[in-house]
Amino acid sequence: MSYLQALIIAIVEGLTEFLPISSTGHMMITTAVLGMEVTPFVKLFTIAIQLGAILSVVVLYFKRFFKSVNFYLKLVVAFIPSAIAGVLLGDWIDAQLENVFGVAIALFVGGIILLFVDKWFKNPIIKSEEDISYPSAFKIGLFQCLALFPGVSRSASTIIGGMTQKLTRQAAAEFSFFLAVPTMFAATAKKLLDFYKDGITINSHEIKLLVFGNVVAFVVAVLAIKFFIGVLNKYGFKYFGVYRIIVGGALIILFAMGIKIAVV
Repeated sequence: MSYLQALIIAIVEGLTEFLPISSTGHMMITTAVLGMEVTPFVKLFTIAIQLGAILSVVVLYFKRFFKSVNFYLKLVVAFIPSAIAGVLLGDWIDAQLENVFGVAIALFVGGIILLFVDKWFKNPIIKSEEDISYPSAFKIGLFQCLALFPGVSRSASTIIGGMTQKLTRQAAAEFSFFLAVPTMFAATAKKLLDFYKDGITINSHEIKLLVFGNVVAFVVAVLAIKFFIGVLNKYGFKYFGVYRIIVGGALIILFAMGIKIAVV
């Protein structure tokens, strides 16, 4: 992996991790378009740079992370469903990471759903994570399980899950950001552990790439979060839905024409 490839992938990660457009799906498409061989290190890189994105949430919402014990307990409750599903479906999830056509379908269908989300969930009453009940946190966690399939979007599924529990768009988005911290940290830790178990070593060049990628992902994610909250409050989800439909539709058309974007 070159520094240019690392830069592009990290920018994609930072831009898409917290937007409802699927970071995993976009990174799969990016590596395929770049013609990169998906080596064990490339897989590690695309997951490990999520740590940079995690740090952006902690920095932007620093005070909120140290409010109360209940805050952490709700995150744990919301995290449990995807943690269990991730362990049980680990091999299936890995297999889907090579299914670009599946990503295209998920992007397209998810885009259609986002066009109507604002109309489906009106009159929210919960404006802060402090008012989220434990059962509601668990239900949001169940929605997060949908994102185990690449292309669905962890952000989209958890935000919609929050809105089903009467959260405002901003409250649902922010709880989704907070929930990303334990979820993404666990995913990164698991991948690093798998690396260790497989006896794969990382050389000095790859370590530098990881540091570089995390820094880029952090900076871009900070900007993306601020942008997302602004657009969400002003316009809702419709533009993100249109974007997903365009990208997913374009990929479906390419596949229909026999032009396959393969993960190599």
